[in-house]
Amino acid sequence: LFIGLDTHKTFTEVAYIEDQRGAKSTHLGKILSNKAAFKKLARQLQSKYPDATLHFVYEAGPCGYWIYRFLTSLNHCCYVIAPSLIPKKPGEKIKTDKRDALKLAKLLKSEDLTPIYVPEPEDEAVRDLSRARETGMKDLKDAKYQLKALLLRNNINSKIKDNWSLQYLRWLAELVLPHPCQQIVLQESVSTITERLKRLKRLDNELTHQVKNWRFYPVVKAIQALRGVRLLVATGVIAELGDLSRFDHPRKLMSYLGLVPSEHSSGDKRHLGAITKCGNSRARRLLVEGAHSYKHNANISKE
Repeated sequence: LFIGLDTHKTFTEVAYIEDQRGAKSTHLGKILSNKAAFKKLARQLQSKYPDATLHFVYEAGPCGYWIYRFLTSLNHCCYVIAPSLIPKKPGEKIKTDKRDALKLAKLLKSEDLTPIYVPEPEDEAVRDLSRARETGMKDLKDAKYQLKALLLRNNINSKIKDNWSLQYLRWLAELVLPHPCQQIVLQESVSTITERLKRLKRLDNELTHQVKNWRFYPVVKAIQALRGVRLLVATGVIAELGDLSRFDHPRKLMSYLGLVPSEHSSGDKRHLGAITKCGNSRARRLLVEGAHSYKHNANISKE
């Protein structure tokens, strides 16, 4: 029995189809998006079809993987599908929750869906911490850009060459702008930068501590042998990719990262284009950043 779930924050649309030739898909209705409702749904379907194996499917989205983990804990098959990998007809212009659930059930029965890799809860937690650290760095840069823009608009230049050092921050604290309103903006910007620096330091310390207790720490440590790859890049890449043993060939890993060339060939003509840029964009960006180190001559690390 194939069950399609169109999940949302508060409710889930349910449809199913039997594994028989010529079977029609059936719309079951809405249920609440909580564990009790899913447990009741599985129990009802199992009692109605006692000899059937339940196969659930839903799209990956902001609701995460808790539905997958809960249904698999009940010993049912569950698949998570990337929305971009769901086949779509060119003339299909009507989209509703009911149609999405029916479509998922039909496509799962016809084996036209490719499930994605679902990370373990511990791996997902480390990935969240790694992404939070990256967000912290981005927020810090944004605050610095805003302060620099304020100084540039007022034609204020610093003679201190080392930007954002303690000496530079002291100079900012002593700086007086011509208008009181601008002075308030300056003080708030400096406070924001100071707080975000402390936040980034806290995240760095926590990430360093948590990664050492992670099951993939030996892999993180091993790939730091590559030039341009230190703890942050290594942790980010492994957290995004998960278990590398699921790729039985390096080409599949490169294809997952979108680092293989696109191709448009027909007959005797073969045209290779730019890289596909499919898959995980963050892991690809981190690897590209690390690869820039190979433009320069190798140096002996101080560590």
